[in-house]
Amino acid sequence: MIPSVTFVKLFGTTIKPSPLKPVQPIHSKQAQMKNIFLSLLAFAVMSGSAIAQQKRDHKTPHGPKHRHGMMMKALNLTPEQQKQMRASHDAFKKQMEELNKNENITLKEFRDKKYALRKEQKAKWMTMLTPEQKNRMTRMKTEHKARKDEQFANHLENMKTKIGLTDDQVAKLKAQRETMHTKISNIRENDKLTREQKRDQLMALKEEAKEQHKKIFTEEQLKKMESLKQQHMEGPPSEKTLKPTAQ
Repeated sequence: MIPSVTFVKLFGTTIKPSPLKPVQPIHSKQAQMKNIFLSLLAFAVMSGSAIAQQKRDHKTPHGPKHRHGMMMKALNLTPEQQKQMRASHDAFKKQMEELNKNENITLKEFRDKKYALRKEQKAKWMTMLTPEQKNRMTRMKTEHKARKDEQFANHLENMKTKIGLTDDQVAKLKAQRETMHTKISNIRENDKLTREQKRDQLMALKEEAKEQHKKIFTEEQLKKMESLKQQHMEGPPSEKTLKPTAQ
């Protein structure tokens, strides 16, 4: 079995090589279309983060069924488009099955081939959409970014209280985040770069962000942030630790 790859998070954007998963059987056309639209949402709207979100409870208002319904309504795919996407998905599934069976290639060759197959599938899907449907996807992506920006702004306001961020620091962090987002988008959308080149450049951005943080935050703030991180990882104290020991 080929191991999965650890991911890192940079300014609210997940840099995550796709985990290697066994291909799951699809039992109906409805299930096929659901997988197609969830994958479409992943590359077009969520910029890679939808894969992680699919693990959430399916009963939540914003789970996969909700996103699938929104995508169906927003794109308004014709029966012919649905047929084409289903055929494309089946072909990709078969290619991945063959790739997973190939034990005569290296891990790098496997990842490169998988990356190329996903890239090819994305290109095929985009040719199936009308200009208006592509515009709708762009608007959805813009709206998603606006929501993320609002969440980040709220996070910074919260950090004012927790670690004493100043207004000047908040302004610098917002500007830095926009710059990083632009650089990340440019790297991801550059088809001339190989998978490894994209990975290396994204990791270099992560290191660049760390160095910039050192210039924005004070030593005391960095210590408080590390403490908050540890508390978050450990979770809230258990009920046993909160109750006094009976005498």
